[in-house]
Amino acid sequence: MNTIKFKKKRVRMIAHRGLSGIETENTNAAFVAAGNRSYYGIETDVYRTSNGRFVLGHDDNLRRIAGEDIRLEGSSLEALQSIILYDKDGTKNRCDLRPASLENYLSICKKYEKHAILELKSEFTDEEIEKIIYIINEFDYTKNLTFISFNYENLLKVRRVLPKQSVQYLFWKVTDEEIERLKRDKIDVDVWCKELTKEQIDACHEAGLKVNCWTVDSAEDAERFAEWGIDYITSNILE
Repeated sequence: MNTIKFKKKRVRMIAHRGLSGIETENTNAAFVAAGNRSYYGIETDVYRTSNGRFVLGHDDNLRRIAGEDIRLEGSSLEALQSIILYDKDGTKNRCDLRPASLENYLSICKKYEKHAILELKSEFTDEEIEKIIYIINEFDYTKNLTFISFNYENLLKVRRVLPKQSVQYLFWKVTDEEIERLKRDKIDVDVWCKELTKEQIDACHEAGLKVNCWTVDSAEDAERFAEWGIDYITSNILE
């Protein structure tokens, strides 16, 4: 199994939840698989745990990826990392497929020199944002990281600590009002690909905003976005 190649022009490609088209999402295996390929960046999702640590996962529980009804925020990191996740074939034969920590992710991004794209999933407090930033600083990786979130306040909290930090707002559809808000706050765009047009990309660029879209797994769609001049594409399998 390998990635699907397309003519990306100058687009920077981001591996969604690691190389999740090949390895189980948000695991060290998925991050290493992306690290060994030509991706510009590796995206993942972070939650708080019950013992003040940070775990990576898209859903708020392990039902879909492990068959276990265990909440991420209601469990300790150690308990979560004791669970083996499903491999892509539905088996649980690989002891390396476990929920990853924030530290696991940052160390892999740094080793393979990949830009880190960190989605803030929980509604974090100011103190938790500061703790996440402290961990990132411990890896000396702040300049190589972009925060993204559907929660606008999370991004504003990041900016209160790091006024010039790269951040992108996740949302579903570009509107004139949204562009004005993002322009005011100097927050870049991270939008659902199905609602995105060339005119909207142009309008964002005219406002000085970079544009990322998710989640594009069709080479034909990706090549169209590349022709339109998009800055980033987030994908499970395209390279």
